[in-house]
Amino acid sequence: MQRVLSIFVLFAMLGSHAASAQEQPEVTACTASGLIALRERDASIKSIYIDPDSMSVAKAETKIEDTQIRTIIMADAYLQTNKSDKPRRFLCIVGDKGKVLLTFFTQQ
Repeated sequence: MQRVLSIFVLFAMLGSHAASAQEQPEVTACTASGLIALRERDASIKSIYIDPDSMSVAKAETKIEDTQIRTIIMADAYLQTNKSDKPRRFLCIVGDKGKVLLTFFTQQ
Protein backbone atom coordinates (compact mmCIF):
# COMPACT_ATOMS: atom_id res chain seq x y z
CA MET A 1 0.00 0.00 0.00
CA GLN A 2 2.84 2.39 0.82
CA ARG A 3 4.39 1.80 -2.62
CA VAL A 4 1.12 2.60 -4.40
CA LEU A 5 0.69 5.74 -2.31
CA SER A 6 4.28 6.74 -3.11
CA ILE A 7 3.59 6.32 -6.81
CA PHE A 8 0.54 8.60 -6.64
CA VAL A 9 2.49 11.24 -4.72
CA LEU A 10 5.31 10.99 -7.24
CA PHE A 11 2.84 11.36 -10.11
CA ALA A 12 1.39 14.50 -8.57
CA MET A 13 4.85 16.02 -8.04
CA LEU A 14 6.03 15.28 -11.58
CA GLY A 15 3.17 17.07 -13.24
CA SER A 16 1.52 15.64 -16.32
CA HIS A 17 0.31 16.43 -19.78
CA ALA A 18 -2.36 15.05 -22.08
CA ALA A 19 -1.06 12.92 -24.90
CA SER A 20 -2.48 11.16 -27.91
CA ALA A 21 -2.51 7.37 -27.63
CA GLN A 22 -1.30 7.12 -31.22
CA GLU A 23 1.82 9.16 -30.41
CA GLN A 24 2.87 7.27 -27.28
CA PRO A 25 4.39 3.77 -27.65
CA GLU A 26 4.12 3.37 -23.87
CA VAL A 27 0.33 3.73 -24.09
CA THR A 28 0.18 1.05 -26.78
CA ALA A 29 2.30 -1.29 -24.64
CA CYS A 30 0.18 -0.59 -21.54
CA THR A 31 -3.07 -1.19 -23.40
CA ALA A 32 -1.82 -4.50 -24.84
CA SER A 33 -0.47 -5.67 -21.49
CA GLY A 34 -3.65 -4.66 -19.69
CA LEU A 35 -5.84 -6.47 -22.23
CA ILE A 36 -3.85 -9.69 -21.81
CA ALA A 37 -4.15 -9.52 -18.01
CA LEU A 38 -7.87 -8.72 -18.10
CA ARG A 39 -8.66 -11.51 -20.57
CA GLU A 40 -7.05 -14.03 -18.20
CA ARG A 41 -9.74 -13.16 -15.66
CA ASP A 42 -12.64 -12.44 -18.03
CA ALA A 43 -12.65 -13.79 -21.60
CA SER A 44 -15.63 -11.59 -22.54
CA ILE A 45 -13.39 -8.49 -22.66
CA LYS A 46 -12.82 -7.77 -26.33
CA SER A 47 -10.85 -4.52 -26.28
CA ILE A 48 -9.75 -1.52 -24.25
CA TYR A 49 -10.28 2.10 -25.26
CA ILE A 50 -8.11 4.67 -23.51
CA ASP A 51 -9.76 8.10 -23.55
CA PRO A 52 -7.07 10.46 -24.86
CA ASP A 53 -8.85 13.52 -23.41
CA SER A 54 -8.52 12.14 -19.88
CA MET A 55 -4.97 10.80 -20.28
CA SER A 56 -2.03 12.04 -18.24
CA VAL A 57 1.47 10.86 -19.07
CA ALA A 58 4.30 11.68 -16.69
CA LYS A 59 7.94 10.98 -17.43
CA ALA A 60 9.81 9.83 -14.34
CA GLU A 61 13.39 9.27 -13.20
CA THR A 62 12.82 7.34 -10.01
CA LYS A 63 12.92 3.85 -8.52
CA ILE A 64 10.76 1.54 -6.45
CA GLU A 65 13.39 -0.42 -4.55
CA ASP A 66 15.77 -1.50 -7.38
CA THR A 67 13.27 -1.12 -10.24
CA GLN A 68 13.62 1.95 -12.46
CA ILE A 69 10.38 3.82 -13.23
CA ARG A 70 10.35 5.84 -16.48
CA THR A 71 6.68 6.63 -17.24
CA ILE A 72 3.39 6.73 -15.35
CA ILE A 73 0.13 6.83 -17.30
CA MET A 74 -3.35 7.53 -15.94
CA ALA A 75 -6.58 7.75 -17.94
CA ASP A 76 -10.21 6.78 -18.18
CA ALA A 77 -10.51 3.37 -19.83
CA TYR A 78 -13.49 1.64 -21.36
CA LEU A 79 -13.55 -2.14 -21.54
CA GLN A 80 -15.60 -3.55 -24.40
CA THR A 81 -17.57 -6.52 -23.09
CA ASN A 82 -20.98 -8.04 -23.68
CA LYS A 83 -22.27 -5.96 -20.74
CA SER A 84 -22.75 -2.22 -20.47
CA ASP A 85 -19.44 -0.40 -20.45
CA LYS A 86 -18.69 2.21 -17.81
CA PRO A 87 -15.41 4.11 -17.52
CA ARG A 88 -12.73 2.86 -15.15
CA ARG A 89 -9.55 4.61 -14.03
CA PHE A 90 -6.48 3.10 -15.62
CA LEU A 91 -2.96 3.24 -14.20
CA CYS A 92 0.15 1.94 -15.93
CA ILE A 93 3.75 2.04 -14.76
CA VAL A 94 6.52 1.62 -17.33
CA GLY A 95 10.16 0.86 -16.57
CA ASP A 96 13.37 0.72 -18.57
CA LYS A 97 13.19 -0.04 -22.30
CA GLY A 98 9.40 0.41 -22.32
CA LYS A 99 8.74 -2.65 -20.15
CA VAL A 100 5.27 -2.52 -18.61
CA LEU A 101 5.65 -3.14 -14.88
CA LEU A 102 2.02 -2.69 -13.79
CA THR A 103 -1.41 -2.16 -15.30
CA PHE A 104 -4.33 -1.47 -12.99
CA PHE A 105 -8.02 -0.88 -13.67
CA THR A 106 -10.52 0.18 -11.01
CA GLN A 107 -13.71 -1.83 -10.67
CA GLN A 108 -16.87 -0.49 -12.28
